[in-house]
Amino acid sequence: GKKPSYQSAAIELGQELVERRIDLVYGGGSVGLMGLVSQAVHDGGRHVLGIIPRTLMPVEITGETVGEVKPVSDMHQRKAEMARQADAFIALPGGYGTLEELLEVITWAQLGIHRKPEYVPEYDEITSQLVWEDVERRSYVAESEIAT
Repeated sequence: GKKPSYQSAAIELGQELVERRIDLVYGGGSVGLMGLVSQAVHDGGRHVLGIIPRTLMPVEITGETVGEVKPVSDMHQRKAEMARQADAFIALPGGYGTLEELLEVITWAQLGIHRKPEYVPEYDEITSQLVWEDVERRSYVAESEIAT
């Protein structure tokens, strides 16, 4: 999330959530793109619930926390609790952890564990579309399972 365009998009997402009166459930950190989203949602007066493993708190939280913070024991509990609390899932550009979390909620939907929408905004033309097209081309998933 070092690109200024990603940072601007994160703030805009937070403002859009506020305008639509949507609260935020997220991974609990105060850094990176999700830190920007959570701050914008909190500044807009909406409820913010951050769910974070205790071991990540010293790394992911710098300064004051935003909204309500719910410490959990590990990453598995974090993802399960986020999935339980959320009505939908949005993934911003991120690293391996972001990809892993996104793929898990997509897999859960594919298996019928939840029926909540997932959304991956396309911030640059190449990023997300190439990955999904490659997965489909290799016949790992059906075309109908990839929303464009």
